[in-house]
Amino acid sequence: MKTTIRNLAVLAVTIFASPIAHAQGTTYVSNLEQTSIGSVDVGSDLWRAALFGTGNNASGYIFNSVQLMMADASGNPSGFTVMLYASDGNPSGGNPGSSLGTLYGSLNPATSGMYSYTPSSTITLLPHTEYYIVLTAGTTVATGAFDWSLTDTFSYNTSGGWGVGNYEGSIGAVLSSGDGLSWGYNRGNLQFALNATPVPEPSTELLLGLGGILILGFGRWKAKAV
Repeated sequence: MKTTIRNLAVLAVTIFASPIAHAQGTTYVSNLEQTSIGSVDVGSDLWRAALFGTGNNASGYIFNSVQLMMADASGNPSGFTVMLYASDGNPSGGNPGSSLGTLYGSLNPATSGMYSYTPSSTITLLPHTEYYIVLTAGTTVATGAFDWSLTDTFSYNTSGGWGVGNYEGSIGAVLSSGDGLSWGYNRGNLQFALNATPVPEPSTELLLGLGGILILGFGRWKAKAV
């Protein structure tokens, strides 16, 4: 009986996991095709963040990656760090709250270009929820700074209900902090792209099929037991 139940459980997990495993990621936000017109410094004493909001997929999204457009660094910075943050939930204007994880890619994006960063484990994003891409470094700006590129217009290609900006009514905002705790903002259009995979909802046919498998398996086990 234990073996039968275990086999059915494995089959059920396989059925439910397959749609996610084979799903293709979607770029929901991007302005990487635009021309850079400047940049903002990033250091251990000058954190930067970009606000984005997820779309309308009821089961949420698996976060895949962020692509950052970087300008040439100044001085000798090191320890570049990219993180994904949840919002602190402040109804009067949210800020980055708690880190959901560090994203992995180049630790030294000192040459202008596009750099990709991905999580080491699964991060699930809720629908219609605000999150932040947060950047910092291991050295102060006085030592040298990494530089996150800006564009001159607020024009992001978005889909699926995702969005960017709208920080305390500001369209296109660069959030800044000296310590990663207290945040302010000024206008600016940071260059980045976000890729995620929508989590599929189990279809009616799938649920009926799984129920049939479980009933059939139980019937066979009961027949053997008699």
